Amino acid sequence: MPTDAAAESLVGIWGSEQVLGPQVRGELTLTRGESAWRARIAGFDVPVRQEGKAVSFVLPGGQGELRARLTDDRTRIVGHWIQPRVRTSGMTFATPVELRALQAQVWRGTVAPLEDRFSLYLVVQKDADGTLSAFIRNPERNFGNRLLFRVSVQDGLVRLVATKGTTRLEGRFDAQARRLSLFYPPLDATFDFTPRGRDQAVGLYPRTPAAGTYVYEKPVAERDGWTTASPGDVGMDVEPLRELVQGILDPQPGPDSTPAIQGLLIARRGKLVLEEYFHGFDKERPHDLRSAAKTYAPLLLGIALDQGAPFTVDTPVVFLFPEYNGKLAHLDARKRKLTVENLMTMSTGLACDDDDESSPGNEERLDDTVPDWYKYTLDLPMVRAPGTKGVYCSANINLLGGVLSKATRTWIPEFFTRYVAEPLQMRGYHLDLMPSGEQYLGGGIFMRPRDALKLGQLYLSGGVWNERRIISQRWVERSTALHATMEPGRTYGYAWWRHELRVGDRVYSEYEASGNGGQLVMVVPELELVVMFTAGNYNHVGLWRKFREELLPRFILRAVPPPPPGRSPGGTRP
Repeated sequence: MPTDAAAESLVGIWGSEQVLGPQVRGELTLTRGESAWRARIAGFDVPVRQEGKAVSFVLPGGQGELRARLTDDRTRIVGHWIQPRVRTSGMTFATPVELRALQAQVWRGTVAPLEDRFSLYLVVQKDADGTLSAFIRNPERNFGNRLLFRVSVQDGLVRLVATKGTTRLEGRFDAQARRLSLFYPPLDATFDFTPRGRDQAVGLYPRTPAAGTYVYEKPVAERDGWTTASPGDVGMDVEPLRELVQGILDPQPGPDSTPAIQGLLIARRGKLVLEEYFHGFDKERPHDLRSAAKTYAPLLLGIALDQGAPFTVDTPVVFLFPEYNGKLAHLDARKRKLTVENLMTMSTGLACDDDDESSPGNEERLDDTVPDWYKYTLDLPMVRAPGTKGVYCSANINLLGGVLSKATRTWIPEFFTRYVAEPLQMRGYHLDLMPSGEQYLGGGIFMRPRDALKLGQLYLSGGVWNERRIISQRWVERSTALHATMEPGRTYGYAWWRHELRVGDRVYSEYEASGNGGQLVMVVPELELVVMFTAGNYNHVGLWRKFREELLPRFILRAVPPPPPGRSPGGTRP
């Protein structure tokens, strides 16, 4: 039925942004007194546990935890801050922290945990029949994706009912005061909305204020290891890149799903040549890499093997977990042959399929009710012989964490920080943890896009970053080679997806770290090219796979002239 005057005042853009935590952040001071250590942060003053060079403390109510170590010269305390569970994802994160000596027996630094942000933009429209409809945009979790709502208002009660499915939202609307609130059941939270103009809806539009015609600007060089250049400096044509960015900027928000690209970075010959962000994101806001972070697991194992870890890719996995002897209910001859390489290539033969909700190994079954995620995975029934078929299973990659931690006797966040993050000059990242407190290697690291792009550059450069070897070239070559085939015919290395891309009459090999929503680190060795997309098209693979299948060849590869016949790919020198 047609709307009344009060309901019509709902028409327009409404926005709400909340930071759901954590509350504890900011300056942290540790002091060493004559008899005890103390820690002070965000109004807390608590005792510190000290054993040798290890220092740690836990805040009351689980509001935060420090796990760190005093350096040999006593000038620094380095470690990780463990924050409480994030409400939007249900995960816990470890963030690197460094305290520096302020004076004798006093160290101070800054705790910067992952900010739990959640934004909602509600766009209400009056339809031709006089009724109200609305759509929602949520950059962080993609809530409301592909949903159109019917809107009704009666006596101050506003209801949004999805035209498909069962999603309903309710709240209060004060037309005179222009106040709108909606209760969001998944977070058990009420969001207060304010009316927004075009220039106040930062996350709703690709760029605020409206960008108009895009003008290319060379990325700014920072102290993060990237050398920057203009496209012409590395033999690229800027025009196709300009067309691509303009195409990202032009779309207006509407009820239909569109490519929600939040970041685009391009490097050629080891130099960063394009860096653009959209929909309220920027270079300092860490992005959820989702399953693109899986590719760090084989990198960590390769580093451990380079250092002489006591296993090989052919070592049977059961052999590496002696504590489970006699405790596995589904141990058979096939499982005894399951190797470390089978985990890295997701060809274990375990009953584990993330694309099958009924699969006992589906990632969604790994929750707080499972006390030991490693044992749970290794105890899954076998459905086929190892190495016969690749099946996408996050638990396979995560089990590599157990292999790594046992072989190195190191907490994985410490190993990651020491051998990946620090040499790759990363900062401001957040590592997700299992309920056990160990790092989850199945995906979900939050990282600055500039730092995430380095993973692709590292492999393109044969394991070297800025003249420092991180991983052996042999491991890079082995990791990106064909090891398994996934349905429907996609090939897989050590957590690297492999593809072929056609541009005109040329076909280029490409490998990528890939995550839900459009988190893609793509490497095209023949063109000395690394590309990264970050995006919010979660659970809409039909949209984000177009980044590789359409946007990459149509614009980015077209910007690079084909190499002359016989030229070898790879390298970082111009």
